[in-house]
Amino acid sequence: MIFGDSLSASYGINPKEGWVALLDTKLQSQGVAVVNASISGETTRGGLNRIKADLARLRPTVMVLALGANDGLRGLPNAETQKNLEAIIMAARTANVRVVLVGVQIPPNYGLEYAQQFREMYALLATKYKLPFVPFLLDGFADKLELFQSDRLHPTAAAQPMILKNVTPALSQALAKASAAARR
Repeated sequence: MIFGDSLSASYGINPKEGWVALLDTKLQSQGVAVVNASISGETTRGGLNRIKADLARLRPTVMVLALGANDGLRGLPNAETQKNLEAIIMAARTANVRVVLVGVQIPPNYGLEYAQQFREMYALLATKYKLPFVPFLLDGFADKLELFQSDRLHPTAAAQPMILKNVTPALSQALAKASAAARR
């Protein structure tokens, strides 16, 4: 289950070209189904409000948690975002779901200290909960304007394979552990 915001919900592009659809195609041969529970505009608070219902309804074994960008863009307190992310992680763990944490970053115009604390929050959570971790969803192309839509926030279809490449190592680690646990 991909649990994210517009960066995972294929905002502004054909959903079949989004990184989640590309992931689904890639994993079908391994017998792994991918469900996209991402909602454009979602905040960590919104995710927290719906996580238990989504876990119960979709019953995933692995969840890619890719929320927080909208919290940062709205200038919400980092402590609140972190608290919400931790509660989502704990809800998943309670449901025996392995979590892959995906970090996002915000532009420095929100203040260097705020942006740095925001970025570091993800690494701290990954370490604290021993989670497979993607440090930055848009790593390798965040500075290439030609790979973003006119809003300069949402990647184009051409950038989606790069996002998939960023997510794959951590997700593969979680899927391998989930598979090993299922065999026991």
